[in-house]
Amino acid sequence: MLRNYCIMALRHLRKGGIFTAINIFGLAAGLAACLLIALFVRDEYSYDRYHEHADRIFRVVSDIHINGNGINGVYVPAPMGPSLVQDQPGIEKMVRIRRQPDMLVRKGNEMVTEVRAVFADPTLFEIFTIPLVAGNPHSALVKPYTMAISASAAKKYFSRTDVLGETLVTDDTTVYTITGVFRDLPASSHFHFDFIKAMSEKQLGGGQQWINLFCSTYLLARPGVQSGEIDQMLAAAVDKYVGPEMQQELHSSPAELAKNGDGFRYYSMPLTRIHLYSDVKGEFEPNGNIRTVRIFMFVAIFILLMAVANFMNLSTARGAGRFREMGVRKVLGGSRRDLIFRSLVESILASGLAMALAVSIVMILLPYFNRLSGKELSLSAFGSAWVLIALVAVSVIVGLLAGSYPAFYLSAMQAIQGLRGQWTGGRRAGVLRNGLVIFEYTIVIVLIIGVLVVESQLDFIRRRDPGYNRRQVLTIHHTNSLGSEVRAFREEVEALQGVENSTMSASLPNSAPMAATGYFKTAGSKASETLLLNRWVIDVQYVPTLEMRMLRGRNFSALLPTDSSGVLINETAARLIGYPDPIGKKIYRGSEPGDAYPILGVVKDFNAGTLHASIEPLVFHLGADDRALSLRIHSADIPRLIGVIRERYQSLNTKGGQAFSYSFMEDDFNNLYRSDERSGDILFSFAILAIVIACLGLFGLVAYAAEQRSKEFGIRKVLGAGTVVIVGLLSRDLLRLVFLAALIACPLGWWIMHRWLEDFAYRTAIGWWVFGLAGLLTLAVTAITIGLRAFRAAVSNPVEVLRTI
Repeated sequence: MLRNYCIMALRHLRKGGIFTAINIFGLAAGLAACLLIALFVRDEYSYDRYHEHADRIFRVVSDIHINGNGINGVYVPAPMGPSLVQDQPGIEKMVRIRRQPDMLVRKGNEMVTEVRAVFADPTLFEIFTIPLVAGNPHSALVKPYTMAISASAAKKYFSRTDVLGETLVTDDTTVYTITGVFRDLPASSHFHFDFIKAMSEKQLGGGQQWINLFCSTYLLARPGVQSGEIDQMLAAAVDKYVGPEMQQELHSSPAELAKNGDGFRYYSMPLTRIHLYSDVKGEFEPNGNIRTVRIFMFVAIFILLMAVANFMNLSTARGAGRFREMGVRKVLGGSRRDLIFRSLVESILASGLAMALAVSIVMILLPYFNRLSGKELSLSAFGSAWVLIALVAVSVIVGLLAGSYPAFYLSAMQAIQGLRGQWTGGRRAGVLRNGLVIFEYTIVIVLIIGVLVVESQLDFIRRRDPGYNRRQVLTIHHTNSLGSEVRAFREEVEALQGVENSTMSASLPNSAPMAATGYFKTAGSKASETLLLNRWVIDVQYVPTLEMRMLRGRNFSALLPTDSSGVLINETAARLIGYPDPIGKKIYRGSEPGDAYPILGVVKDFNAGTLHASIEPLVFHLGADDRALSLRIHSADIPRLIGVIRERYQSLNTKGGQAFSYSFMEDDFNNLYRSDERSGDILFSFAILAIVIACLGLFGLVAYAAEQRSKEFGIRKVLGAGTVVIVGLLSRDLLRLVFLAALIACPLGWWIMHRWLEDFAYRTAIGWWVFGLAGLLTLAVTAITIGLRAFRAAVSNPVEVLRTI
């Protein structure tokens, strides 16, 4: 019986012609979009779940607020972890990790900069699942001046992985013995290390204070311990350890700070939530965004619903053509249950064909989607038995959902109505079709609004004055590897034609870390006078090279040696300090005479980092920071200028130091928003897909309407109706539905994109033109889709139609 149903279903699908093709292709496009986004979402949710104890690992996060400013970041006091293990039975183990930026490693005659280097406690391999291919995980990081390296690093420096006992020279001075080689960390990890050094007392140094944020700390809780319980443990540690030290060092108690809502607070974050839910400072790598993931999930669901709506629309529209068939079957004894089952089998079969086509589409588009999303997604998941079962289940569910209304709708007629070709349920079917068209185009317009708002925000970022001039600035990285020759290099480069100015500092607006340091209004070092300011070290040419503006006071001067004890601050810091005129006033780091810094000038606020975050209070110290040299250039032949600078660099690189490395500040700035641009590109791609699916359904409806009304149009043409009249008759009702969809989509799109823009501290306004343009684009595409098919019907020969009357 089932075999007979399948054969009959295939015959009906084959007879459907263009309608079957539109149905299956539209459904396949929707399913392919869902599969691509499902792979993306699955990857985002898989981060850090490969660890054996992932459900018991928590990271401690600092949340410190004092006098109007705060720190919310991954760094916590160094004693935090050991104290919790000692005091709290619910904490089994802890590991501290401290980043070492720009570690130099000697490779033959060359000094290579490695950016994935950290210090860590020996418990790292006991808490995290990082398998060692060589070495003992329990002793690999016990002794000072030992390190574990990744398999990739071992091959890079030794061309093999059996390198236990080998040594590496770091920073041109320190020799580390390799005591472990670990497998490369998977892509779905919120951190990736290649060099893990033993965290010895030397590295801890002065970081043992409870009011000093020093390193990231991860805790392995005992089974059953929840995040809320760990937060209570952290609060107890603050009362026990931070309070007395705060009283001694800052002459204030936690209770005094709490009166103004200030205080030292810490909370725990489960390891598996870090990638999608954490947006604090100091992350090892950029994280994902749960809001973006949810938006993509909704987009996938809505696109699939659009495809299902198309199926239902065309199925109910074509239903009139099968009334006589259904009537004959009922006269011959067919039951309603039998007719419903036949219709559902046909729908499920079409859904299965669409799923097979969808998988083929995914296989073709996956490389493009990977480039678009910056992921390394693969089809390996499709090889799993559970995934195959899920695909079959989805095909059945979609088939039942898409075919349920047509099945019950067609089977409800009386036999005599079917034989006459009359069916009183047509009005209800028309209402359903109209509702589905409005639903589809509401989604399309919302997606277009989303694309326009994302592009508008990115354009706002590009056009906004960040407070400095990032254009035509060339940054030479790792210049500190030149050692004593770095000054000579700068002088030679400054003398080149095309170089207008230069500054030597690693604290740049597009790359400087935000690590707050405590300053005070007086030498008393009271917590009530604490100022949390981000400390940057710059030279006298920093402000003019980046073309920043001085609002008050003056810049550092090379002619005034006393400026080395002064500081500059930005506008935000000036407001935080609270002096009406801060010039000449002092800020303090302690009570010693050398801890007082007079304020020489106020720099106009500029955006350091992305526009997602507010401008931080900054304090600039005059000093030597030779890790990067930034040049303002003006040359008609920039490649030639870079080549000359490279030659100068290599001529002074006599010790075989770091290879020449450079970037343009404009490119570094754009890289800050790469994730936002990728999200916009993905949204744009799926908006185009939604438009295609909607147009396919609309084209099918117009084609069927033209077929059903062919005799009417023939009579009208014989009576003198022109092409415009016929096209208008077919177009009018559908364009009215699109207009109604626009009325629904505009407020909905505004609300969704307003929520998305809340992630930016500085954002564009959603102008009326966004909704007008989205509506016009939709109407234009719809009019073209309808017009193409309507024009074909309008120019057909009425004689060919009327001769069958």
